[in-house]
Amino acid sequence: MIKNIVFDFGDVFINLDKKAPEQALAKMGIRQIDDEMVNWHNTYEKGLMSSEALTEQYLKKFPALTALSFKQAWNSIILDFPQHRLDWIIQLANSKKYRLFLLSNTNDMHIEQVIKNMDAMRYSQFQNCFERFYLSQQIHMRKPDLEIYDFVLQQDQLTSQETLFIDDTILNTAAASSMGIHTWHLEPGKEDITQLFEIKKQLF
Repeated sequence: MIKNIVFDFGDVFINLDKKAPEQALAKMGIRQIDDEMVNWHNTYEKGLMSSEALTEQYLKKFPALTALSFKQAWNSIILDFPQHRLDWIIQLANSKKYRLFLLSNTNDMHIEQVIKNMDAMRYSQFQNCFERFYLSQQIHMRKPDLEIYDFVLQQDQLTSQETLFIDDTILNTAAASSMGIHTWHLEPGKEDITQLFEIKKQLF
């Protein structure tokens, strides 16, 4: 019996265009994201590098960039947050049937853009639906590292067999599954979070 539901954010609630940043950078002559850049991104997502430091690294490596053009490319991944999903999670939270948590790999620039796209009031309504709102840059861990799942289980005294984790990235759900957590690998465009109790009805 599921008592706890842990949700991802991007492409579960808010829509993303995951190809947009690379496409935007390619238009500025940056056609490859190398290992060094991936390391920057992961460090930034863990909150171990500031937005200013990440921007500075890019401007050093690619002098044709400006701070503004980089930020616009970086944030182009963030799209809209459909109202029907917000209504759904508010209703679920109000039912008080489950303990609800958010666990997201994100960063300061993206959250700033999310709030701008949603508006502060809608973002606050969303945030208030969850018992805890775990953002990778605040807890200095990121998915799919096992430590982040263990942290959530321990922090909130959750039992893996009573917990469902929902994410659109299969590496993340596979990591959670390896710890005995129930998972739903949600496929954006084919499935919607509001279908949870239909698609995963065997768990409830």
